[in-house]
Amino acid sequence: MTIELLSANHAAAMAATLAGRANRGARGFGGGVYPITPQTECIEFLCKQEFEKGRIVRVESEHSAMAVCMGFALGGARSFTASSSNGLAYMTENVFAAAMYRLPIVMMAVNRTLGPPWNIWVDHGDTLALRDSGWLQFYCEDNQEVLDTILLAYRLAEDRRVHLPVMVCQDAFVLSHTMMQTDVPSQALVDQFLPPLDLPHRLRDTPVTVGGLDFPHETEVHRIQHEQAMRRVPAVYGEVAREFESVFGRKPAAPIVPYRADDAELLLISMGTTASTVRAAVDRARERGVRVGSVRLRMFRPFPSRELELALMHAQRIAILDRDISLGQGGILWTEARGAAPREALVQNYVLGLGGGDIRPEHILGIIDDLGRRVHAESPEIMEVAT
Repeated sequence: MTIELLSANHAAAMAATLAGRANRGARGFGGGVYPITPQTECIEFLCKQEFEKGRIVRVESEHSAMAVCMGFALGGARSFTASSSNGLAYMTENVFAAAMYRLPIVMMAVNRTLGPPWNIWVDHGDTLALRDSGWLQFYCEDNQEVLDTILLAYRLAEDRRVHLPVMVCQDAFVLSHTMMQTDVPSQALVDQFLPPLDLPHRLRDTPVTVGGLDFPHETEVHRIQHEQAMRRVPAVYGEVAREFESVFGRKPAAPIVPYRADDAELLLISMGTTASTVRAAVDRARERGVRVGSVRLRMFRPFPSRELELALMHAQRIAILDRDISLGQGGILWTEARGAAPREALVQNYVLGLGGGDIRPEHILGIIDDLGRRVHAESPEIMEVAT
């Protein structure tokens, strides 16, 4: 292993490169790529890499980029792409198709605000809009986690109990263009962790039809199979995480990550880089005697309901922090997570940092103060956070 100063974009591309080369003894590696800020640096770096078997294809749109990935994956190759924001929206038809074909594609999604009006800064709404697409979704907190999660994602996606694509999400600019010391594993270690891909339903010499017409009962069966695969993910993730630790010496984060939560009366739930700011605020509030803790949601699909219920079971007041909004409803994380809260708990939604606005410890401390004095929960509070 070597320590390198990498942006999260380059860390993602490095992980995809190592994973692609690890499949050189099987059907190789490939993907379709199309630039969009702020993920472009990732695919630029990837396009400069050499692969013993396979190649990266520069295409004319995000829709085509995912189509190329599906072609590689249907041929049994390991496949990767990256996108953001409106690029993901344009790719949506094939995002759904890739999952329904049960293809183990890995995509890095740099979370960016959907437009117009155009905004290139972070907002989780682009990937959360795809929460029902059948992809696994992970939200990363730092550059090391981006690299590690992409390697882990291939092992998870290619497991025969899963065979589903994985979206590895990171915050625009906060991670994508920020340089951090990152531990990059050797090719030998990645080869040890990622066995050659042998996709049982890949195309072979015998002609088959892909994407034919399903009648109602056939669709029901396919959806049940897809759902069953999703439900198997947490157990498989645990196995893969243990194997990752044994090979690389680092333990990947669990689907949810509690912090100072054991005796907390107030708990804050968040995703992505917001979680690190929340932890800093928790420490400052603890110094004032406030019994507050936090929970970072790392896995969003499948949603870790049982794990979250256990983490929240003693909390009296819960704040769910969303860097996204489902217009007319409130935060998307809130709509998913509030069902895991104890029935008697006060659960308040705070929507903040939309469009890339700064989320600072003092903002979180304000939320902690507001949560502590509330008599009852109200409609989601949309906070205007000045940069």
